[in-house]
Amino acid sequence: MSAQTGARIVIVGGGIIGLSIAYHLARRGERDVLLLERNSVTSGTSWHAAGIVGPLRASMNLTKLAIYATELFPRLETETGQSTGYRQTGGFWLARTPERMEELERIAAMGEMTGLHPHILTPPAVRERLPLLNVADLAGALWVDEDGQANPVDICMAYQKGAKAGGVRIEEGAKVTGFSRAGGRVTGVDLADGRHIAAEKVVLAGGAWSRDLGALAGVPVPLQAVEHMYIVTEPVPGLPQPFPIIRDLEGRIYIKEDAGRLVMGGFEPDAKIWDAAGPDGDRPFLELPQDWQQFEPFMEAGLARMPVLAEVGVQHFMNGPESFTPDTAQAMGESPFLRNFFVAAGFNSIGMMSSAGVGRVMAEWVATGEAPMDLWGVDIARFDRASASPRFLAARVKEAVETQFAMHWPYKQKTSARDLRRTPLHEAFAAAGAVFGAPTGIERPLWFAAREAEREVAYSYGAQGWWPMAERECLAIRDRVALIELSPFTKIDVTGTDALAFLQTLASADLDVVPGRVVYTPMLNARGGVELDVTVTRVGETLFRITSGAATRWRDLAYLRRAAEDRGLAVSIHDATSAEAVIGVMGPGSRQLLQSLSSAGLANAAFPFQTARQIDVGPVAVMATRVSFVGELGYELTVAAESAHALHRALVEAGGAFGLAHAGHYALDACRIEKGYGHWSHEIGPEDGPLEAGLGFAVAWEKHGGFVGREALLRQREAGLRRRLAILSVEADEPVLLLHDEPVYRDGRLAGRTTSGARGFRTGLSLAIATIDTAPGAARSALAEGRYEIGVAGRRLPARIHLKPPYDPEGLRLRG
Repeated sequence: MSAQTGARIVIVGGGIIGLSIAYHLARRGERDVLLLERNSVTSGTSWHAAGIVGPLRASMNLTKLAIYATELFPRLETETGQSTGYRQTGGFWLARTPERMEELERIAAMGEMTGLHPHILTPPAVRERLPLLNVADLAGALWVDEDGQANPVDICMAYQKGAKAGGVRIEEGAKVTGFSRAGGRVTGVDLADGRHIAAEKVVLAGGAWSRDLGALAGVPVPLQAVEHMYIVTEPVPGLPQPFPIIRDLEGRIYIKEDAGRLVMGGFEPDAKIWDAAGPDGDRPFLELPQDWQQFEPFMEAGLARMPVLAEVGVQHFMNGPESFTPDTAQAMGESPFLRNFFVAAGFNSIGMMSSAGVGRVMAEWVATGEAPMDLWGVDIARFDRASASPRFLAARVKEAVETQFAMHWPYKQKTSARDLRRTPLHEAFAAAGAVFGAPTGIERPLWFAAREAEREVAYSYGAQGWWPMAERECLAIRDRVALIELSPFTKIDVTGTDALAFLQTLASADLDVVPGRVVYTPMLNARGGVELDVTVTRVGETLFRITSGAATRWRDLAYLRRAAEDRGLAVSIHDATSAEAVIGVMGPGSRQLLQSLSSAGLANAAFPFQTARQIDVGPVAVMATRVSFVGELGYELTVAAESAHALHRALVEAGGAFGLAHAGHYALDACRIEKGYGHWSHEIGPEDGPLEAGLGFAVAWEKHGGFVGREALLRQREAGLRRRLAILSVEADEPVLLLHDEPVYRDGRLAGRTTSGARGFRTGLSLAIATIDTAPGAARSALAEGRYEIGVAGRRLPARIHLKPPYDPEGLRLRG
């Protein structure tokens, strides 16, 4: 019989991420923590990391997370007595094209809002800072003061010392071979030596080996290792100190200094897949064979950018495994498929720099069960099981590696491993001219092409090539009627004798309504932030249909199931997303079109706004819900998957008399922004309350029994709001591309940031929804005071604030 031991928290993996989590758990006062490493600490991929610290990331929250490294790394030396090798050097992001400069200027503005100090440089200014660089082909550069470097092994040793001092047990030579589970929870870890270690919570931080380890627990961990290469030169005389970090984005290379030598690596367009379960997978401190043919493009780019490289030899060629995820964002948090099983893996070559912030937030997440900030962009719950398929990953991750330094175009769609998940209406929409994208993994129409030339449009930071098609579709929605694919949205049924009581505790709105009534409601955390943003249809006394966003399907399911389990209530939670199709019939002609096909009464008196009914549409029985995310009279028709084609055919055949069109996802988004409708993870999220978002109408303050987050909202209401959402339009002669995270200025001072942007084709305005700081307790009308500007790529553009939606502000068309 195997010996048994136990720990409250077990961490699997002794690399820089696992050690940082252990260190931060110790800092929190967690005393029953065991870290298991199959070989010796740092022996996986951490030891050969390039050691670059670059806090400016692709989004506000990821940048905030990364900045913590610049605070922690120098502090670790004092705290533990272990040198970390951390130096702030500053760093360049080099650009060869005007388009890349616009990308960098937009990123710089976001960096400024987080407290970093980015600067846009001309080529002569680049040369002045570092004469060793060839700047002849540059359009300019971004310089970030806070860029730096550290020694990854030293950082690991500092984490280890701090963790041990705080009582964490670290066991090397402990190979994990399996996990025990019971009741949908992880309960322990099995080791190769026959031991079983009982655990309340497990954290998987196994680096490139995490996918295979996760599979042992039935948990999909979508990452794939590739061969990642860099060279270390012989000493280069006369290198300035400190030597800055260099990223030549078009050359796909990075360069840094290490003890008078230069380190150069890159991100290739055809990365070599490496199998962590292969014959080399168990070797500690693994080095893979040199591949000069694969590295040759990087060598050529380096010689062109820094000619001094031709004068020194190569001291070492490093080739080691590094893991990447399908969307180049790490996989973190509690798995939606196994409770108390946490993952922190897939760091896309930025694990050392990420380790500080990741360790801090993961420690709190593991200890409390809640993420301490909005981490949806890296939450492992965004992935389904298919995302961890080896064949899918082998195809997608090649593109992910290339994406690291490629242009990050707005609205860019992945091209590899596509067409894996289709809705029942895919062929019907394809025949109507759909151009598909897969923003959440499911193919959906982005726009509809009337001719072949409209199918392929160039990416741009200016006017989008698909704008004319989206405009045509938005005007059809405004003036006639259009069909919109809504099938990817999440559909969850909650049934049982306790269904109403259960949902009432979660929803801020009152769901005790008559069957057939549709209620919009946030579901909050204890801090008053929005965890779910849903509509709830009471189908019957004990049956409720919840509809939420397509991207949050697995997160929302796990949230509801775990909430029901914690309360011990008699409810069943069923995912109906794939079993049903949904067609949006939107526009002033929608009622007439449906009435021509249905025996049901559709007039306002018989079928008012925010109600749902079973009706016939042609030969098909559907659930018709009178709601609209585009702000027009409209209906969402939900039908069994096998009847989806018949429903679409009936609508198209009858639609000619009403000027029927098809509309895509981009038109839908443009319309929702014209109406100021918030989107979870953009306008609202775990750190944003409904009052700030103008959703006070969805808060039933006096509801019997209250709801989660009510006390926090009461405190917020009493103290007064410190920020509010509003809509801004840019006052410019030409359309302006507004995206998100652009700074908003009021009377010349930073006052907020944009959360979403779009071209409003019904209003002709360039629009953004923004969160704007306000004096505590100030009325919403006070937002109208002052002169507004939005920062776009280094320019401050005058903007007008709209306290009501610029399109149909009273909602008359919606309730038509």
